[in-house]
Amino acid sequence: MGHVEFYKPIIVMIVMQFTYGAVSITTRASLLEGMNPRVFVFYRQAFATLVIAPVAYFSRSKITSCCIGWKSFWLIFLASLIGITTSQMIFLEGLYLATASAGSAIFNLVPAITFVVASIVGYEPINIRSLRTMAKIFGTIVCVTSAAAMALIKGPKLLNANLPSSNSLLLNSTEVDNLWLLGCLCLFGSSCCWSFWLIIQVPVTKSYPDHLSLSAWMCFMATVQSGIVLLFTDPHLEAWKITSYFQMGSLLYAAIVGSGISIFAQSWIIQKRGPVFSAMFNPLNTVIVTIFASIFLREQIYLGSAVGAVGIVIGLYVVLWGKAKDLEEMKEQQEKKMMLSQKEQIDVVRILVDEANLEEPLLPKQTNKF
Repeated sequence: MGHVEFYKPIIVMIVMQFTYGAVSITTRASLLEGMNPRVFVFYRQAFATLVIAPVAYFSRSKITSCCIGWKSFWLIFLASLIGITTSQMIFLEGLYLATASAGSAIFNLVPAITFVVASIVGYEPINIRSLRTMAKIFGTIVCVTSAAAMALIKGPKLLNANLPSSNSLLLNSTEVDNLWLLGCLCLFGSSCCWSFWLIIQVPVTKSYPDHLSLSAWMCFMATVQSGIVLLFTDPHLEAWKITSYFQMGSLLYAAIVGSGISIFAQSWIIQKRGPVFSAMFNPLNTVIVTIFASIFLREQIYLGSAVGAVGIVIGLYVVLWGKAKDLEEMKEQQEKKMMLSQKEQIDVVRILVDEANLEEPLLPKQTNKF
C-alpha cells in the first residue's frame, strides 16, 4: 500500500504530460485546419467557465466562501488579461507559425523567467555567495541562450511543409523565412506572460484565497476579454463559426481536460510533492509532443531546434535543483522554529512546576488523627 501511495503522484504526472501533449497537438491541428486562434481562445475559456463555475458554486461552503471586492476584481482582471488572454493568444500564434514541439520546449523557460522576475520584484532572495543562487542564475542563462539558439540557428530541416492559409494576424504580413523566428518570439512572449501570471498570483491569492472560485472568475474574465479582442480583430460573424467536429472536439478537450481536470490534478500534486516535483516532468511533455507531432502532423524538425530544446531542459533542471535546495532550507528553518517553540513551551512548564514546588512547603501540613 505504501508503494502505491509513493508512485501515485508519479503516475498522475506522467498521464498529465500525455494530456498536455494531446492538447498541444489537437490545438495545432485545428489551427492548420483553418480555425481562428483568437476564436479558439474565446471558446476554450467559455467552455472552461461552464465547467468550472458550477463546481465552484456547489462546492463552496459558508465558512470558506469569499466576497470579491474592487481590489480583488482588478487583480483578477489583470491576472486574466496577462496570464490567460494575452498569453494564450500569442501562444497560439506562435504554435501555428512555429511547431507544437517548439512551443512545448520554449514553455520550459517559465521557471527561469519566473526566477528573474521574482528577483526583480523582491520575492526571490539573491545571495551571490550561495551555490543554489549561482545554480539558478547559471540555469537561467543556459535556458535563455538555448531558446535563442533554437530560434536563430535552425540547421538542416528534416521535413519540408509549407503552412496553409490561416486566420493568423502575422502570417500574411511576414516573409516565409522569418515565420519560424516570429513564432519562437511569440512563444517566448507567451512564456513571459505566464511567468508574470505566476508572480501576480501572490497578491491575488492573498486577496481572494478561494482557489476554485478564483479559477472560475479568471476563465470568465478571459472569456469577456478575448470576446472584446475578437470584436475588433474579427468583427464578421463568419470568423466565429466552428466549421468541423474535430475543431469542436479539440475545444472541448482543451477546456474540460486542459483547463478543468488539470487544475485539480496539479493542485493535488503540488500539495503532495510540491511545485518542484511538478515542474520536473515538463521536459517529458516536450519529448511526447515532438514524437507525436512529427508522426501525425508531419512537423518540421530542425537540428538547431533539437539542440536548443536539450539545452533548455538542462538549464531547467539546474534551476529546479537550486529551487529544491531553497525548499530544503525553508523546511530546515521551519523545523528549527518548531523545535525552539517546543523547547520554550517545555521551559515554561518547568518554571511553573518549580514555582509550584516552592509554594508547597508553605502550605500547612495535615495530620491524620486516629
